[in-house]
Amino acid sequence: MPLSGLRVIDLTRILAGPFATMMLGDMGAEVLKIERPGSGDDARNWGPPFIDGISTYFLSVNRNKRSVTLDLKSEVGKGVLWELIETADVVISNFRVGVMDSLGFSYEKVAERAPRCVYGLINGYGRFGDRAQRPSFDVVVQAESGLMDLTGYADGKPTKVGVSIADEIAGLYMVQGILLALLERQQTERGQLVEVALHDALLSMFTFQAQRYLSAGLQPQRMGNRHPSIVPYETFEAADGTIVVAVGNEGIWERFCTVLGVQHLLGHERFARNPNRVANREQLEKELAPVFLEHPIAYWEEQLSASGVPCGRVRALNEVIESERRTGRDMVVDIDGLELLGVPIKLSRSPARVKVRPPQLGEHTEAVLTALGHTVEEITEWRDAGVI
Repeated sequence: MPLSGLRVIDLTRILAGPFATMMLGDMGAEVLKIERPGSGDDARNWGPPFIDGISTYFLSVNRNKRSVTLDLKSEVGKGVLWELIETADVVISNFRVGVMDSLGFSYEKVAERAPRCVYGLINGYGRFGDRAQRPSFDVVVQAESGLMDLTGYADGKPTKVGVSIADEIAGLYMVQGILLALLERQQTERGQLVEVALHDALLSMFTFQAQRYLSAGLQPQRMGNRHPSIVPYETFEAADGTIVVAVGNEGIWERFCTVLGVQHLLGHERFARNPNRVANREQLEKELAPVFLEHPIAYWEEQLSASGVPCGRVRALNEVIESERRTGRDMVVDIDGLELLGVPIKLSRSPARVKVRPPQLGEHTEAVLTALGHTVEEITEWRDAGVI
């Protein structure tokens, strides 16, 4: 696998960091997840539901890892962590700004003792600025970034996205940053600091919405399932449920009108081109809505897809999962009886693998400490003292 032979020290918890380190593990890196003795990652207890005493939240982002328990406030824990860092290629944490420094593991100290080590930091708002010390979770960043204000219907309240999108995007960016730093290390033989703030990561996703404001001063508004710049690009009610269509260019518009039997709209000046349709969207929707009600979703899917018009039904997650079981895309995988989501990146020669179930708390502590050269007597003493 692409990252075989790479060692990652994972000091992260909850979602953004674990999501990043899971992806590195999927690609072959050895990931050592460092957790608090006795309690571990907070996400272990974020339930119900629980499977074998572990929350499904934790299970979702902690496969392909080994769990080592260390009390990082103890001298023993700090000493063992230094031993691990000196063997590592990557260290990643997502504590609040300043916590790693206070524990004695600042970037500067790690760079001095392990100069080839890439040092990843995930935080809420960045290391500098008036919000640097503020605690953050995904939902707070969704609010602070403007995403909640943009999500939902015009006459409704600001709404969060149905998944932890800020955490997950930050995790994706961290993986990208780590890989870039490792690539640069091949030239310089030195690691570097890689920082990703949840707020920065989520703001970067605004793309065309932000550019509308930056270039034209247009403040984005909540529009439900509508698109501010493309029409029709939204949901409609069919005879038996909701369908979504995406008419992204004029060629698709012509085929769309032909399938719906509304070719007369093609010559109408209010609908002839996309800017006209945007300006007259309400009238166009009134023309289209009764047509969609004439047939069920399956009919529209078949007819529109056959004509090259992007469309799809609005599916519930259980429908999606059951469908994925049949596709052969390996997006639902079974590891020793535990089903997990698969890896979306498909490499032809060195594919990722979901090899190992998420670990029990401290499952690999003894094996990892033994490999470092510590004796059974030391390990027993430390365990009895509660520092591992």
